[in-house]
Amino acid sequence: MTPTRIIAILLLVAGALALVYGGFSYSKETTALKVGPLEVKVKEKETFNVPMWVGVGAMLVGGLLLVVGGKKG
Repeated sequence: MTPTRIIAILLLVAGALALVYGGFSYSKETTALKVGPLEVKVKEKETFNVPMWVGVGAMLVGGLLLVVGGKKG
């Protein structure tokens, strides 16, 4: 399997995941209050939305790489 095909498959999978899930979320810990040696930390949930056009674009580029990469060999 050539590196081009591996990249193409990864782009197809990443694009499909972006379309299915639409984004991902993660927790971020921040310091809310600091008084001397005492700290109060808060966990905040952040969400990152992936636009639909990014997922479609990744799938199109992956598909093109599979087609073009397959014709070289």
